[in-house]
Amino acid sequence: MSYVALSITLIFVLIPLILSKTLHLGLEKDTIIATVRSIIQLLAIGYILKFVFDSENIIYILLMVTLMIIAATQNARKKGKSIKGITWKVAVTLAFVEILTQSILLGFNITPPEAQYIISISGMVIGNSMVLSILFLNRFTAEVETHQDKIELILSLGGTPKQAIHTLLNNSIKASMIPTIESQKTIGLVQLPGMMSGQIIAGADPIQAVQFQLLIAFLILTTASVTSVMLGFLSYPSLFNRCMQLLRGK
Repeated sequence: MSYVALSITLIFVLIPLILSKTLHLGLEKDTIIATVRSIIQLLAIGYILKFVFDSENIIYILLMVTLMIIAATQNARKKGKSIKGITWKVAVTLAFVEILTQSILLGFNITPPEAQYIISISGMVIGNSMVLSILFLNRFTAEVETHQDKIELILSLGGTPKQAIHTLLNNSIKASMIPTIESQKTIGLVQLPGMMSGQIIAGADPIQAVQFQLLIAFLILTTASVTSVMLGFLSYPSLFNRCMQLLRGK
């Protein structure tokens, strides 16, 4: 695609701007900022990735993955500010998911140990793990805030923090995983995923594109489950003090 053709695609930005202005939604500024940021960030990362792919240096690959984890952590932690130590909890979760998935991919020789595969797949894994972290933390903090009295009742009857939080934790884990599971039920029927579509547009064999997309779909399913469960079990103990009392307002 030429830069001229790319500039014409700004029509797709103009449409929501017009709708926002006409309906007085007040989203014009945010839309423009999002557009400018996406252009700058994607062009910058494009040149960086070209350099990393050409160099094939493991140090640069690790730096790129680390940068992804740091950026994702900073974004996800905002939804769990009430949980003590949420920053390191999110970071550890994202790092664990990345190490787990790459160990399986490289260990079983599913994908070659090349920068273009490692970084591209890491971006999808970490990105989805970040979204799952946000969904989980948003639901979990809301559940705890709504059911504080119920938690304290169970504690007053001799229940442990784990018993008091069990139902709320499970509900939050399930709620954060449902979008991923539901989207996979209709994959290929309702939607053609981005990776598969991109490969087909680039001229790849559709069957090969499907195989890679299935790989990503299965990875994302693991990402969803491991992220929600691990972050949940790392987070809930921070809601209680040493006397097993709920820390209200924390």
